[in-house]
Formats: sequence, structure tokens, C-alpha cells
Amino acid sequence: MDYLPIFTKLENRPCLVIGGGEIALRKVHLLLKAGADVTVCSLAFHAKLLEKADAKQVKIIKGTFSDELLDNKWLVIAATSDKEVNQHIAECANSRQILVNVVDNPVLSSFIMPSIVDRSPIIVAISSGGKAPVLARLIRERLESLLPMHIGRLATISGEFRHQVKKTLKSVSLRRRYWEKLFGNGQLGQLLQRGQTDKAIALMTQSLTEEVAKGDVALVGAGPGDPSLLTLKALQLMQQADVVLYDRLVSSEILDLVRRDADLISVGKEAGNHEVEQSRTNEMLVEYALQGKKVVRLKGGDSFIFGRGGEELEELVASNIDFQVVPGITAASGCSAYAGIPLTHRDYAQSVTFVTGHRKQDGKQLDWKALAIKNQTLVVYMGLIQAEEIQQQLLHYGRGAETPVALINKGTTADQHVVIGKLDELSQLGGGLKGPTLIIIGEVVCLADKLSWFNPEQGHKLSRDPFLVNLA
Repeated sequence: MDYLPIFTKLENRPCLVIGGGEIALRKVHLLLKAGADVTVCSLAFHAKLLEKADAKQVKIIKGTFSDELLDNKWLVIAATSDKEVNQHIAECANSRQILVNVVDNPVLSSFIMPSIVDRSPIIVAISSGGKAPVLARLIRERLESLLPMHIGRLATISGEFRHQVKKTLKSVSLRRRYWEKLFGNGQLGQLLQRGQTDKAIALMTQSLTEEVAKGDVALVGAGPGDPSLLTLKALQLMQQADVVLYDRLVSSEILDLVRRDADLISVGKEAGNHEVEQSRTNEMLVEYALQGKKVVRLKGGDSFIFGRGGEELEELVASNIDFQVVPGITAASGCSAYAGIPLTHRDYAQSVTFVTGHRKQDGKQLDWKALAIKNQTLVVYMGLIQAEEIQQQLLHYGRGAETPVALINKGTTADQHVVIGKLDELSQLGGGLKGPTLIIIGEVVCLADKLSWFNPEQGHKLSRDPFLVNLA
């Protein structure tokens, strides 16, 4: 992070702008909106700056910059056309530890001016660190269209109501849950949009009497790795959670999207190494929910496809815990798509079967005869350790030695690696691969070269927003 974004209070603080042209006028306008006490120094002034001076909105000093002008100033903006003057201003301000912005020169600036979406008291600031101001402006315009005009009024009324909420709901988590529920259903915003302020306040008061202390669990699929493949509902629940129990396959980039003050608890498992036993995971889900917490059980891929989500929900049902399930993009779908391998194709495969290479020690054997049928796609989860057995069994039951196979390691991420070969060499293909690996067996694999599109070296990410796709 090149810059730390902060919001500074400028009301009645003395600020100095050096320069009298149109750019200086724009900076003065922003400072005045923030309530600053503004002085402008220049040899010549824009007509509108003179108007502001006549209206006693700003003070003007006609002349060149001198170091004494920085006395007792809180913030300085250099907006002259003279590079040497701007540099001198920056050096003087920095020596006095005064915040300084040199227009269009972030190297000389101790702070930079972002693009702003103003829905006061809601303020959104967007910055590219001075590298792409037009891009920052386009993002701001997009946000302008997304944020309703009444959101500022919503924030104001909520601020006025905070004391009553704090008086009624004693714990921080209950108060947060109250606001999340109130803002989440959209009814409050609709009332304000229609100008029905009295009804909005009545709704806020009525909601305070509702039960908000009951905990619940959301079983959330985190997808195969790429954070942009999270569903919108998954993201919303992650940002509302008190506690998140997550698997080993959930990436750090996805965990970064969880609410900052939520408790993150790793319950990861891999073959032969269970950091937390499944039974203990089930118990923790119940325990935290009974404590009145909003719990998210975050799983790689989809919780209902080899994710043991059903086992966890059975425990919640037995304990009478409310829950919901948010599907995720399963590894088979995500990894095959990013590798350019369609799971079905009219010319190559009329069906697809998902199996897991990791089973209970006393679990039933797979029906290898059924899995060896030609013209079907076989997807094996967690099968890298069992690659030799998979190869032997499929060959034994008649699957052709030349059948194409693909091993997709760390699929959909910047570290994705795809190894393609034939069934009779499957046991050797995975040498050196570490981490989650999906195996795809079937004729559809031969399309990978033709349909491959994802270049991990470019860090390509998909976006739900066509605006951002166009920018990319």
C-alpha cells in the first residue's frame, strides 16, 4: 500500500493554496466544502476566486510565495505552473512537517487528493496513487451511479439513533447485528428515499424490540481459489460474521475479505493430517451459535461436494441451530473452466462423474467398472496420492491406455499449473506437485490446448462487473 487512506478534519483549520488558476479554484472549492479557513496566494486570480474573496469565503494575498506564508498552516496545496516554485513549497512544507500536495506531482507530495464520491456524511475516496487519475475518475463515476442519494440521510438518522440503540442493546455484537439487519433488508432506505422520515424512525424503534441475540450458522462455499469467483451472498455473510471456521483450501486472499474483527479459526484437514477433527469442528459450530454469534463455516469449493457439509448440518439440526447454505463453485467446474477443459461435449462425453480419492478406511470401494466406461468424464477430487491405484483400476476395467488425463494443481489461482498426459502414465504425472490437485480423465481433455484461455502469469481475474472487465 503506497498511501495510507485517512480522512482529516479541516473545519476552521488554516490552509494555504498557492496558485490562482482554474486548478487552484477546484482545490479551494474542496477545502471550503470541508470547512477549512483558506488563504490563496498568487500574482493573478481566477474571477471566481475573486468572487469568493469578495464574499469573505477566502482570503487572498497578491504576490509571490514566501516561506512566512506557511506559519501556523495545517495544510498546503501548490498549484502553480512553475515546477521550481512547487518544489520549493514542498521542501519548505516538509521541513515544517506540514501536509503538502503538489498538483500532478505525487513524488513531491506528502498527501494526494483522491477522486471523491460525496454523500455526506458518507464519503468514498478513490486513488490510484497518482498513476492513473482517469481510471480513478471512471471508478468514481461508477460508484456515483451505484450509491443512492439518500444514503447520506440514512447515515445521519442512524447517527442520531445510535445513543438509543446503545442504551437498549448492551453488547457490541448485538448492536452490530441490529444495524446489519436494519440496513440489510432495504426497507429503511426505501422509506427515506420516499421522504417518509417519521416512518423510518418508527421502523428503527420497532426493530429494537425484536430478537437479535440468536446465533446461526452459514455454510459457505468459497469456490476453488480465485476470490472473484465468490458469490455476492458469500461475501455479504463473510463481512457480517462474528466467527469464521475455515478450511486449508481457503486462500489468504479470500480470508482478507472477512470482516476485520471477526475471529478466524483454522479447522483445516488434509490426508493423514487433521488439524482439527471433524467431530470437534461440528461441536464448535454449535458452541459459537449457542453463544449468540453469527458463524460462517467457510469451505473451499462447494460444501456439498466432498466438503462434508451434510455432516455438519446434521449436527446443527440435532442442536436446533438455525442455518443456511450458500453454494460455491466446485473445484471440478472452476478448475476445468480455467484449464480450458469442458466437462461434457457432444463429441467426446455425454456424462460426468465426480469421485473422491480420499475415503474412510472402512469405506466402500468405488465401482471401477462403471467409472471405466468410455465417452464419459471422470473427475477425481483429492486423488493425487491414489493416482497409481486409479490408473491400474481404470486400465484393468477397460479404459484405454491412451485416454487423455489432466492434473490441475492450484486451479483458478495465479499459481495454477496444468499437466496433461495419458492414462497409462497418470502415476508419474503428479511428481513434484504439491497442494490441491484435481484429476480429469476423459476424451474432453484433448480440447485443453484449443480452448485454454487463463494465463496465470498475467494474474487474470474475472469480475462480475462488465465495467471493470472493460477497463481490464
